Amino acid sequence: MSVNNLQQGVIQQQTKPLRIAVLVSGNGSNLQVLIDAMQAGALPIEIIGIISNREDAYAITRAQQASIPVAVLSHTASGKRMGIKTFETHASAQLAAWQPDLIVLAGFMRVLSAAFIDSAPAPMINLHPALLPAYKGLDTHQRAIQAGERHHGCSIHVVTAELDAGQVLTQALLNIKTKDTADSLQTRVQVLEHQLLPWTILLLAKGVLPLDVNNKLSESESHLPALPLKLWLDN
Repeated sequence: MSVNNLQQGVIQQQTKPLRIAVLVSGNGSNLQVLIDAMQAGALPIEIIGIISNREDAYAITRAQQASIPVAVLSHTASGKRMGIKTFETHASAQLAAWQPDLIVLAGFMRVLSAAFIDSAPAPMINLHPALLPAYKGLDTHQRAIQAGERHHGCSIHVVTAELDAGQVLTQALLNIKTKDTADSLQTRVQVLEHQLLPWTILLLAKGVLPLDVNNKLSESESHLPALPLKLWLDN
């Protein structure tokens, strides 16, 4: 299901672009999906800045090519790798300056403190490569295969102090194939991620999943089913 098709089926209304800040650590393929959708006018968003905790993350190049401001918070002026407290101090200041409507963790690989999350100037969501609440943390694909799971996928959830434990908003699911390895399953799930993230952000931008003023996400009071909203996107 494409973002364009969703735009025709979800609330047809003019909305002010959702100002988004993205935290990254690696390749940034999900960031690229958002950049492409923004530039094509398929999503009513404005990516106002990228924060990376790694100076070698290819996501930085993607952002620079799209003329998006980048803050690289990997090392201190002395060359020492930033500890999490130092990172959070600088990241908090940068987010306060940008004033986003939404903060997206897309392949961001550091655990954030409760103080940082609570003081963030906007709600924060994370893309996790598993069907939460199952398989929190790392190595999700291998663990799902070893457990003999029939289904796997990815989830977008609200970020809380407890790792991968916030309200799950949306999920995309696929069937695990007999010949799947951790690598092949990761590749297949990534296809889902590239569809789930813009779909979820579209729902947020259109108010189907509303952002409230208390830095949390609440379920819509409409006729929509209970969260999480699920997409079967087998490939």
